[in-house]
Amino acid sequence: MLTKKTKYAVKALMALARNGDNKPMLIAEIAKQEGLPKRFLEAILLDLKRGQILGSRMGAGGGYFLVKPASEIMVVNIIRILDGPIALLPCVSLNFYQRCEECIDEVTCGIREMMGRVRDASIAIMGNTSIADLVAKEKELGQGAKG
Repeated sequence: MLTKKTKYAVKALMALARNGDNKPMLIAEIAKQEGLPKRFLEAILLDLKRGQILGSRMGAGGGYFLVKPASEIMVVNIIRILDGPIALLPCVSLNFYQRCEECIDEVTCGIREMMGRVRDASIAIMGNTSIADLVAKEKELGQGAKG
């Protein structure tokens, strides 16, 4: 399941992507535009800054901004920065592997094999979906609703 933290992060990144010329945006501005709690958003944006997704500028005209094009910021990376593993079981995680305590034999475990396929499908989708893709899809869906 996508955590609120990650969902809020994606919404904030989409707001920054829609912001023309990658101008910095204040946390309060992002929170208001996206209907997100400001305090929670502060911590999320700091995590994204540490993860080298965002930069920030102090003073007049300051705020947060994308450090690379929205087309290069993949959903899978946001999830890993904020929540860790993509895999639903630790024994199939690519970056956060841990053996399952109750597992007798990983090689013949049917659950592990199935969850590996789930992980691969998730990564295939989220690893090929950028913030720019989400902004474009949102725009397309909005136009379809008006049509």
